[in-house]
Amino acid sequence: MLDMISDLVDSFGLSEDLAFGVAVGAALLVVLALAFFAYLVMRYVIVATLARAIMRSESKRDDTFTRMKVFPRLSHVAPAAVIYALGPAVFAPFPIAVQAIETASLLYLTLMIVLFIDALMNAGVAIYRTYETSKTFPITSFVQIAKLLLYFFGAITVLSLVLGQSPFAFFAGLGAMTAVLMLVFKDPILGFVAGIQLSANRMVTVGDWIEMPKFSVDGDIIEIGLTTVKIRNFDKTITTIPTQSLINDSFKNWRGMQETGGRRIKRAIHLDVGSVKFCDAEMLSRFARIQYIADYIAAKKMELSAYNTAAEVDTSTLVNGRHLTNVGTFRAYVEAYLRAHPKISTAFTFLVRQLEPTENGLPIEVYVFTTTTDWIDYESIQSDIFDHLFAAAPEFDLRLFQNPTGADFARLNMPQSSVSKTET
Repeated sequence: MLDMISDLVDSFGLSEDLAFGVAVGAALLVVLALAFFAYLVMRYVIVATLARAIMRSESKRDDTFTRMKVFPRLSHVAPAAVIYALGPAVFAPFPIAVQAIETASLLYLTLMIVLFIDALMNAGVAIYRTYETSKTFPITSFVQIAKLLLYFFGAITVLSLVLGQSPFAFFAGLGAMTAVLMLVFKDPILGFVAGIQLSANRMVTVGDWIEMPKFSVDGDIIEIGLTTVKIRNFDKTITTIPTQSLINDSFKNWRGMQETGGRRIKRAIHLDVGSVKFCDAEMLSRFARIQYIADYIAAKKMELSAYNTAAEVDTSTLVNGRHLTNVGTFRAYVEAYLRAHPKISTAFTFLVRQLEPTENGLPIEVYVFTTTTDWIDYESIQSDIFDHLFAAAPEFDLRLFQNPTGADFARLNMPQSSVSKTET
């Protein structure tokens, strides 16, 4: 190319030195013009055509390549290739310049190829996340390892070009630096191994709700990376913890609860032990009008009457024989009420039990599961149930327990005669 332009310049009758300088300058302008033209063709013809074909396709997932501008990075490869191919022809009389142009072109090509592959990986991860499989088998840590290797080999290539050494010479020297590399890349190595264990054993996946008190974590996993795991807590803060901590430390994963479709209610209502008593005829007559336990009362009355008659029990006092108590009847009511509740599942453990009395009264514990795992619905169902039970307990002549304080404590310890006068 330089010879052709030199012959053309010589025809203008210029001096030899001036003609050579003009020829070199003109050749350089031609190379730059061709490089720019190659960029325009690559960017606005080839890449644009590819983008239109992607946008017209039926699948929406491949639109990610266009949205993340993956292919426009290839546009920079064309001018670098042109300069690398034609540059030596222009600067053939200058060996140092030729070497510099070739090195610069290769450095630019290496950088653009690395950035293109990086963008391609990012788009691949974004597309993979649209599949359900991504929740059970996240690949972020594997992609990060691939990127680490990509930039590592890219850096080796850059160093070999700058220093004029073979890349294999650098790899041969890495054997002596193994200990240093193990120390420098300790966290990525541990994170990579932990990521494989987490994925293989399905210990956690993206979207899982986990609790980890050690790190004040209580929320959903939003990303599992090579060295860190990101959790969005329910207060909308983001906590980042080391990936290997999920292997080394204990945590609670609520995925099992979400997969079963039911969430446990385990809460007790505390009753005043002093309000527990046998049911007399008037109480039984009143309880029989409660729809949920009407059949229960009728069946129990017949059962206990038959037992007491057969045993010739003196029923003039309720201590003799078998009799219903208000707390037992209340427990039967709670069970019947919950079984009739549309948001309580009978497919899981269903238990209404009396726990050991404590200084806080007699606990009647509800141990059931809702038919939903949604947090808001769950809390609403639980609150509605206990609202009802708190209001229903007095209907069974039961008092709810609460620690008396101040005037209430003084009133409870006041002589009965004084209490009567006060109330009068």
